[in-house]
Amino acid sequence: MVVELRTQGHEVNRKCVQRLMRGMGLAAIAPGPHTRRPHPQHKVYPYLLRGVAVTRPNQVWSADMTYIRLARGFCYLVAIMDWYSRKVLSWRLSNTMEASFCIDYLEGALQRYGPPEVFNSDQGSQFTAESFTGVLKREGVTISMDGRGRAFDNIFVERLWRTVKYEDIDLKGYADLAEVTLGLTEYFPFYNDERPHTALANETPAMVYRTQRGGGALIVDNYGPAATPPGEPAAPGQRCSAVKEVQAVA
Repeated sequence: MVVELRTQGHEVNRKCVQRLMRGMGLAAIAPGPHTRRPHPQHKVYPYLLRGVAVTRPNQVWSADMTYIRLARGFCYLVAIMDWYSRKVLSWRLSNTMEASFCIDYLEGALQRYGPPEVFNSDQGSQFTAESFTGVLKREGVTISMDGRGRAFDNIFVERLWRTVKYEDIDLKGYADLAEVTLGLTEYFPFYNDERPHTALANETPAMVYRTQRGGGALIVDNYGPAATPPGEPAAPGQRCSAVKEVQAVA
């Protein structure tokens, strides 16, 4: 904003623009801070999915949280996606980042679809909490977590956030938590059951999940170390070069 105003001939600095924006009730549309802040006392698990071909539903589930700015406040959206089909299996909204609402949507997905083989998330304190990982251990699920600084480790859910915001949230400008809850209750069935997905040969996520045909995923890393097989030790949270390519496989 400072740069833009200066190009128009206005002599302003950052503090001046901040003061004026506060006075007019303006704020940048950007993700809120610390949605991925780890807890120093929580165990962090290694990332297990680099180079692993996902060839069937419920092989890999992935979870993530995103920040939503509302006209009157903000909230957090969390979702679980099946990597093979890109189907959103469960989602919840909350105005806090406590682990309890994450556990609620995890239990809902497990009850409806059964446990996956691998569950991947970032290193946020909600997902590293013992109360959350304990549910996965109870179901015999292998736990995987994104490496620090590796934006592509959970790329499929990141793309989901972009789609949801571009196609629904940014267009409708929800005022409060009740409004966005109602709106997403309509949007996610559309996303799963009606919206064609280019990575699925224009099939819907629900159809691919149900038929077990036409889906798949593979995160290729030509620079970082090879993926550590489940059950073998690995250094968690290692910063590596960016993924060169993300592929969908039939």
